[in-house]
Amino acid sequence: MSELATITIKIPKELKKRIEKLKIDVDSFICEILEREIAKREERELQNIAEELQKILRKAPRDEWIKAIRESREE
Repeated sequence: MSELATITIKIPKELKKRIEKLKIDVDSFICEILEREIAKREERELQNIAEELQKILRKAPRDEWIKAIRESREE
């Protein structure tokens, strides 16, 4: 298991009572939500990078691509 860190939040008392009444495992629930949100944001970040690369690559002449591919095959 990886090292754990502590995060503290403040929530309304009524919400805490409802969580306790429903016996929600807050630790697991929050970890799962954070993992999903992080994955979503990382994917969005990668998509932005890919879009920027496409813009750059579109500007490169086709002949340069062919030349670079051929040179890399010869190595």
